[in-house]
Amino acid sequence: MDKKLAIFSFFSGSGFLDLGFEKTGYNIDFVNEYSESFLNAYKYSRKKMNLRSPAYGYHNTNADNYCNSLKNELFDYIVDAQKNNRYIGFIGGPPCPDFSVGGKNKGKDGENGKLSSTYINLIINMKPDFFLFENVKGLWRTSYHRAFYEDLKKRLYKVGYCTTERLTNAIEFGVPQDRDRILLFGVNKDILKRGYYKEERLLNFRWNSNISYTLDQVRAIDWPNTDSFIEESQKEPNAQLIRELTIQRWFEKNDVLNHPNATAYFKPRAGLSRMQSIDEGDVRGKSYKRLHRWRYSPTAAYGNNEVHLHPYKARRISASEAMAIQSLPKEFELPREMSLSDMFKTIGNGVPYLLSKALAETMKDYLDAAVCKE
Repeated sequence: MDKKLAIFSFFSGSGFLDLGFEKTGYNIDFVNEYSESFLNAYKYSRKKMNLRSPAYGYHNTNADNYCNSLKNELFDYIVDAQKNNRYIGFIGGPPCPDFSVGGKNKGKDGENGKLSSTYINLIINMKPDFFLFENVKGLWRTSYHRAFYEDLKKRLYKVGYCTTERLTNAIEFGVPQDRDRILLFGVNKDILKRGYYKEERLLNFRWNSNISYTLDQVRAIDWPNTDSFIEESQKEPNAQLIRELTIQRWFEKNDVLNHPNATAYFKPRAGLSRMQSIDEGDVRGKSYKRLHRWRYSPTAAYGNNEVHLHPYKARRISASEAMAIQSLPKEFELPREMSLSDMFKTIGNGVPYLLSKALAETMKDYLDAAVCKE
């Protein structure tokens, strides 16, 4: 493929999804995020990692503003990028608690649910060459929400996009976390070679090409269940487990205790005795869940009163530990002045880094093979 790949990112949070694309050779040229706190963290982390700023800047605004008119600054940026011999890709995961089984479940009419329509409207109006849409599995598995999701796809088909989708678990890509998400990848069929699409479907997209472990492999392992909580205890791992998928491995890899965000954790005003009474590995509760050092984490969700406890310390996990569970590189950090609530919200909302990187590689391989040469 002769053209460069330019990414326009929406609902960017602090840029976990974008980072995977940046590290795979895409150019992040436009960033849109409604939360000023998250956007500031995005800028801060890129400066710390010596990554380039987006060519068309950071935009702290409601994405709906770009749907009000076809002729706006976003349109102008796209036209300019196309002049510079680039294929344009939109990536984004609209906030999703309205589709989450454990969340608000208000669906398409919820405040956040409406943002999925906003994102699809942006794609339809601006017509990027390709796009990625990420959301919770509830949008795909819950029948009421699934009807809305299928309607979004029909609208995309009508304007010339072919798509492929997969319910994907982050643990398949080496992330120490059991996290299901629906991923929808689409390409404008006008740029595709014959043989790479049929009617509304993309053909030959190899979802599995960058998978590290199958779910069958992971589920077949005799992972530790629960152990008594003993503060600062030492435990050796079972030889049969996959060490890369364990919390302890990532804590060590990211040197979480010496990370700039190591002391960023909520300190209980009360309830320490309750915290100490929960066994290591007991994640059955709705709220207090103690992680097991030699197992992977449940979904990194730190809102709605869900509390994840450190395996062998009498406290909640820190921001540095939560970022390790999201498989972020050691050098990624959040600004220290960021509130704890915002830190844990942006971490929990983000796409795990190793998943985003593998997905970016798979998309790039496909576009290299499937796009018409000019």
